[in-house]
Amino acid sequence: MRRGTVIREACAFCAQRRNLSRTIRIALVVGIVLTLINQGSVIAAGHATAATWVRCALNFVVPFLVSNAGLLSARR
Repeated sequence: MRRGTVIREACAFCAQRRNLSRTIRIALVVGIVLTLINQGSVIAAGHATAATWVRCALNFVVPFLVSNAGLLSARR
């Protein structure tokens, strides 16, 4: 199977409503917890910079990607 086909199929599987709902919920919960742990004091003190907000966004992106990787590995 060609790499492009595999990637498209993987994205389609992850984008299924039941899978996307689960991975988004995981990303939201984990992202909030990580943001509070890692950046909470900076934000609360009013010292957040653009770099702080990028880090906060990554706190949500990383668990989303990891949970999708888990879905795909369980699919094999």
